[in-house]
Amino acid sequence: MNTTELIRRLRVQLKQLEQEVLQHDSQLAKGQRKLLSDTERFNHQLFEQTGAQLAPCVQQIDRKITQLEQLLKGKISSETIALSCEGIQDRFTALKRALSTTGLDLKSAEQQRAARFASANKRRQQAHAQSGFNWIAANVMHNSHQLYEELNKHLNWVKAFEQKIETLQLKLEHCHGADKIALQNEILLVHRRLGKCRQAISYIEDKIQAFERPYNSHNR
Repeated sequence: MNTTELIRRLRVQLKQLEQEVLQHDSQLAKGQRKLLSDTERFNHQLFEQTGAQLAPCVQQIDRKITQLEQLLKGKISSETIALSCEGIQDRFTALKRALSTTGLDLKSAEQQRAARFASANKRRQQAHAQSGFNWIAANVMHNSHQLYEELNKHLNWVKAFEQKIETLQLKLEHCHGADKIALQNEILLVHRRLGKCRQAISYIEDKIQAFERPYNSHNR
């Protein structure tokens, strides 16, 4: 086979593969591209490429074929030419394999993401339980909208507790004996609930700030 025929066959082979790659990339959903955005699917010696889309690999093979074409025009040893051809074929093989394994890569990435999410959720639940405020639903702790709702709920409870203490204090002025002791105990109990509620408000406010900090930093 002469050198012109070799280059022609390689370019025909690349053109056929390019059509498969373009079809492959066009069928990828936005979520799938995002899922594999940081995934390295090739040995660095073959391709400099990360993510689900494979079109960049076609461009890199095209450059290798052009380099081979330049080598063939010079006085280059047959061994060097053979190595160059072998490298191009290795890239063809790797790219074809990647076309057929995208589904497996997506499934693996989904499993890893689910595992990370489950682990992070478990850590949040543990931290929430250890905080002493586990009467607040754990799912509220990672939803900013629900956090604000929870904050308003606790602020309303504070007002209700303060009003109840004020009412009980007025009653206490007219109580005697056992009734007075019972009323004092009830006031003490409401004070404890009020204190716990104020602690929870501080806890929720801290969580809200933690949510808003990344957003505010991004929009500076």
